[in-house]
Amino acid sequence: MNALQLLASGDAVTWLVAVVLLLMSTSSWVIILWKSWLLRRAGVDVARCTAAFWQSTDLADARRKLQAFDRTVLVAPLLSATQLPAQGTLATAGDRSQQLTRVLRDALHVVLLRLHYGQVLLATVGATAPFVGLLGTVWGIYHALIGISSGGQITIDRIAGPVGEALIMTAAGLAVAIPAVLAYNVLGRMIGRIEADLEGFARDLRELLLSTPAAAPAPG
Repeated sequence: MNALQLLASGDAVTWLVAVVLLLMSTSSWVIILWKSWLLRRAGVDVARCTAAFWQSTDLADARRKLQAFDRTVLVAPLLSATQLPAQGTLATAGDRSQQLTRVLRDALHVVLLRLHYGQVLLATVGATAPFVGLLGTVWGIYHALIGISSGGQITIDRIAGPVGEALIMTAAGLAVAIPAVLAYNVLGRMIGRIEADLEGFARDLRELLLSTPAAAPAPG
């Protein structure tokens, strides 16, 4: 009896477990493929943007270059954040150093939120999918034992089939969880490297604007 026959002979709980595992697998693979593409592109973009920025003659030239290199829009928001708002609001309270720290920190949080999107889902799938599969296994073994107890004589043939079919759920849970866990770790390392580059650029940008006030963009 294959997996499809197992589902066909299962009850509502069996179908529910199978559907949940299918949804988990589909959603995690969508995130894995999308984030793999995004992070590979982001790593290249950040390296090109930072190199182009430091080779620019001024901030206006840097903005023009970043429009061509920043395809994932990770570096440009940091540069745009340095255009401080008009005076007279709480956003401009404190000296220029405090203002730059605040706006760059806020812009960095928004950018990093995009990079971390989907990581919670991968962690959740990796942590819960084995237990969802185990639920299907326990439920299947329960029904197998009920069938055996009502059938009289117990033989290996009568036990092996139902128990083997129930264990398919455990295998399905592991098949869903393992790719999610591996992707979470690999993508997390990629995010960490990009995050470190962005934080370093934000810190260098702040120091540059503080040391050369004339290079700061005009308000608005």
